[in-house]
Amino acid sequence: MTAITSPDSHRDRDAVSHGQNAEDIQDVLRIIDSKSEQLWEINQKIHSNPELGYKEYMAHDNISSMLETLGFKVTRHAYGLETSFVAEYGSGGRVVAFNAEYDALPGIGHACGHNLIAMMSIGAFLGVAGALEEQNIPGRVRLVGTPAEEGLGGKIPIINAGAYKDVDACMMVHPGPFTECPGFTGDAYMPTLASLKMTIRFTGKTAHAAMAPWEGTNALDAAVLSYNGIGVLRQQIHPCNRVHCVISDGGLRPNIIPDSSAIDCYIRSPTVAMAEELFERVGNCFKGAALQAGCTMEIQRHNTYADLRPNKPLATAYAQAMAEVGTEVRCDLTSTGVPGSTDQGNVTYECPGIQAYVGIPAGPGANNHTPGFTAVAGTKESHELCLHAAKGMAIAGLNMLKNDEFAEKVKSDFEEDKSRRSVASEPRMLAHNAGFC
Repeated sequence: MTAITSPDSHRDRDAVSHGQNAEDIQDVLRIIDSKSEQLWEINQKIHSNPELGYKEYMAHDNISSMLETLGFKVTRHAYGLETSFVAEYGSGGRVVAFNAEYDALPGIGHACGHNLIAMMSIGAFLGVAGALEEQNIPGRVRLVGTPAEEGLGGKIPIINAGAYKDVDACMMVHPGPFTECPGFTGDAYMPTLASLKMTIRFTGKTAHAAMAPWEGTNALDAAVLSYNGIGVLRQQIHPCNRVHCVISDGGLRPNIIPDSSAIDCYIRSPTVAMAEELFERVGNCFKGAALQAGCTMEIQRHNTYADLRPNKPLATAYAQAMAEVGTEVRCDLTSTGVPGSTDQGNVTYECPGIQAYVGIPAGPGANNHTPGFTAVAGTKESHELCLHAAKGMAIAGLNMLKNDEFAEKVKSDFEEDKSRRSVASEPRMLAHNAGFC
């Protein structure tokens, strides 16, 4: 690997250490600053060439080529996925991973800021790798290219391929409007909901809607009845839950009794266990509707996004690192988080992890998943704000590799959480919203 250091100075070096090695902090800041030009370039390449999930060919190649130019060995098309990659530096010791997302949304490009997510994780990876090289200490840092977060669950096959089995901590940061972190520049501790996704197909019998409707069995009736049934069910479910559906197939023509219809449905709850319990009640709406309409029914389950369960010591360390960089993020370990969902939640079931939040200057009406957010996600101002988050992740990551006591706290919190997440916990109210799937 070529050296990735630079003598350039930066005002962040004047930051005061909050329990992490001051020299390590300055090393990380210097290393990441030395790569600011490359990080801006890769940000812009991704933002200017939006690609949908599992089709991020340019992003995959551009990031891989950048890392190879810097001297890293990159495994392209990793984990059996065409647009996934992995790069690693170091040997022995513990493993810290950073996840890079880079898929866009149909029609509105990088309206969730995945160009910034990729840049932040790349920057954090470079910061830790450079420190490991300079200090010649044990430890490994891994950058995982994770495609298709927007609804397709790209991290799930990567998990199944064993990418996180040896990982001691995994981090990433998500951008969004400052309105989600009032009074702060971001948020270190932000849980999300679990999300069960499914398609329900009703099958009836076609007939002429005018000449002989009595000969048909109307599958659309079953879809409408179940949709209305879920609407009534919402009165009796805790507000921490979400159930939302669309009729994705309602028939072909008004004069043909539909013999087939379908509903796409998401169930969201604070934990996977709670979502599975609610699934039984929602399923009864579909079963009852099929019975009333005289149809048969089939439920097809799609990917499940687990609730994101931030590791408390890791979130705290990230918040401290951000203070050392010179920016204050919220870190409320009692926060109920946001009602969105992400496949980073599945990663936090595999290893200790966080998905922190960084605010960027999105104006009114320019929240995540809007064209206005696409525009602000490509600006230099947003890039610079997110560069701070890359430094915070790198500082926390290096601390994870070097500090045995801290690493043990991270591991202990993860092990304790295992006993809590397997059961349906008490419902929790949701405080605010943010731009996740």
